[in-house]
Amino acid sequence: MQNQILYVWYLLTAVTILAALLVVLAKNPIHSVLSLVVTFFCLSAHYVLLNAQFLAVVNIIVYAGAIMVLFLFVIMFLNLREYTEETKSNFAKLGAAVVGGVTLVAIIAALKKVQYPMPMRYDVRTGFVETLGEVLFRDYLLPFELVTVLFFVAMVGAVMLGKREKGERHF
Repeated sequence: MQNQILYVWYLLTAVTILAALLVVLAKNPIHSVLSLVVTFFCLSAHYVLLNAQFLAVVNIIVYAGAIMVLFLFVIMFLNLREYTEETKSNFAKLGAAVVGGVTLVAIIAALKKVQYPMPMRYDVRTGFVETLGEVLFRDYLLPFELVTVLFFVAMVGAVMLGKREKGERHF
């Protein structure tokens, strides 16, 4: 079972890296945004494998859902297909490849010298929503309630600013 999870982890990692590269390398901005959505879904699958289900769901709802819809709307609204990027010289491409290669070698050399600590034992229920709710309402009840009051005041303020009657003063 452990080997199967490891294979799924490596497959997800490969798909995540490939999709992230497509975000940067895609010529069409819509393809780039769709690759970013695939990247977010793969990261959410990583969170599930790490037993952080709540974080995975929030990642899908907030990033792959709301923010990607906003990106797609802006890209389609601006019609970026008409914009063509000027071609780069071969010297600039070679310079970028050399700088990228040197950076990669430096990162690999730095990571080889790192002493990794032994993995810590943790509670199996760490990533569950039930555990998060227990901790929020047991240990952090006052800050949680203060944040809810702050959000409520912000919501009321937004409604008051957005809803103007005829003849009212503007703030």
